[in-house]
Parts: sequence; structure tokens; C-alpha cells
Amino acid sequence: MKIAELINWFENWANPAWQENWDNCGWQIEPGILDAPARVLICLTPTLAVMQEAISLRNQGIDINLIFAHHPLIFSPLKSIRSGNPISEMVRLAFSHQIGVYTAHTNFDRVNDGTADVLAQILDLKEVTPITPTEDGLGYGRVGNLSPSLTLQELLSQVKTRLSPPDLIFSPAVDWQQNITRVAVLGGSGASFIAAVVKTGAQVYLTSDCKFHQFQEARDRNLILIDAGHYATERPACDRLVQKLQNLGVEWVKLSEKDEDFRWFYGV
Repeated sequence: MKIAELINWFENWANPAWQENWDNCGWQIEPGILDAPARVLICLTPTLAVMQEAISLRNQGIDINLIFAHHPLIFSPLKSIRSGNPISEMVRLAFSHQIGVYTAHTNFDRVNDGTADVLAQILDLKEVTPITPTEDGLGYGRVGNLSPSLTLQELLSQVKTRLSPPDLIFSPAVDWQQNITRVAVLGGSGASFIAAVVKTGAQVYLTSDCKFHQFQEARDRNLILIDAGHYATERPACDRLVQKLQNLGVEWVKLSEKDEDFRWFYGV
């Protein structure tokens, strides 16, 4: 499968037109590789470490030619390209080694079987619907039912086991044995959706990047908030994309080993 065919398939599934107006999905760097057979390294965030990983694989005889990332490399318009700047170095290495960088961000968040659906599936949620519907039955986040139900303690243990976050932050719980039947999830920074989650009737909301007063807001709205970290809540969708491309018949595709969680916790 050529890179152009792969991108065409993906955009028919997760249309870049679904991205938010502040976002930057699609090609970040395309160094003339569209007609090449696709050999893909998938990551959450396109960093120099991931680019060096791709170059190392090329040196081992695996002609990686595409880094497919969830987070955009370029958010704001560049004002200059200068040596020593990380984005400039990514551009230089991309062209010198013929490695493209493509991004699927908020369109991948909204689509069926994207970042939110993968989280819902990991927690075995049933009768799943978007937290905030958009067009054609798509939307941000997912909310669904647990069947059988779990205690809060069992749910927290399940999140810890299945997502392997380096740390787990959650609302103070009066009763760890309370019965949880309805859960909302949204990978990445989802605290701005708290009010929408409350309207769904969810008892628990799993997301990340929550601030002190957002935990207060959740408590005041009688919602248990779980922050499992940005990396842990979105990385599983990257792994799922690897499986999709393998099933599609892409010649070589792998999940990056140099993808990074930019938060470390002392003593963990």
C-alpha cells in the first residue's frame, strides 16, 4: 500500500474537516513520499526522539518513511526555521531522510473507534454514546454503562491495571464500596467537559490534565473525577491504530518505543 492510499483511507474514516478550528491535522511535513510503499511508525507525540528512532530503523534496513502522530508537530504558524530549534530539526531530518510526519488529532478524537471509543472499550462500557455529540453520530468523549457494575475501588483498580498510569489522581471518596454503573471517558485534556458529563448521568469521569478547582467543581456536581494522565489515556488509541493498519495490509507498521510521557513522578 502506498502512502497516498493509506492517507486516503484514513481521511475517509477520520476526516480532517472534523478538526477544531484551532487544530492542525493532516500533513505536517510531506517530503515527496506519497508514491512510496508505506512503512509507518505510530506515536502519540512527534518528537526528535521518535524521529531518531525512525532514522535508526532506516539504518537497520527498515525504510521507515512516515511518522503518524496524534499530537500535531506544528500548532501555530512558524515565523522562522533556524538550526537548533526542535521543529526546524524535525523538518531538516524529515527531508534529508525522506520521512513524512502526518497528524490526526481532534478528528481522531471524534471518530468512531478513535481515542474516546478505545478508552470506553478498555473499560468494557456498554450502550456507549458521545458525551458531546457533533455531526453524523460522532462526538467528543464517550459515556456508557458497566454491566456488571463495579465498586469504586474495583473501578480504580481496573483503570490502574488496564491503563498503567504512573500516577492516578481522583476525587476524595466517602464510600469506596459504592456501586458504579455509569462512567464517562475522554482521553487527553477533558476537564472542560465536566458540565456536559454531569448531564449524561455519569457517576465517574475518567480523563486527564485536571486542575485543583476542577476537582472541586466535580465534587460540587457530585461527580467522581479520575485523572489518569494525558499519555495513559491516549496512548492506547495509537496501539489500536497499529492494529488497524496491520489489518489494512500496510507492509510495515509499529508503535514507537521512544514516545514519551512528559510527566515523571518522584518515588514512583
